[in-house]
Amino acid sequence: MPKYHFNTDDRADPGGAEMESLAQAKCEAIRMAGQTICQGAEGFWDRAEWKMTVTDASGLILFDLLIIGTESAACGSGSRTPAVTARRTS
Repeated sequence: MPKYHFNTDDRADPGGAEMESLAQAKCEAIRMAGQTICQGAEGFWDRAEWKMTVTDASGLILFDLLIIGTESAACGSGSRTPAVTARRTS
């Protein structure tokens, strides 16, 4: 059974996990990302992006999972300037 490593910006996955397929590894990456971001939710909003890179046992990158969170001006955070898009009305 293939082994997959789920590495993030701040944590390497030295042990990895055996999965039956790449599809299962993708599902696991999404589950792990949600759990990891939820556990550190306050710090997540202070970053530009959060990334998980999944590799095989040899270190070959199979896919990246990139998550970007942006707060709207309604949140009043002030930590980021939200992008504003003007619309023309006729």
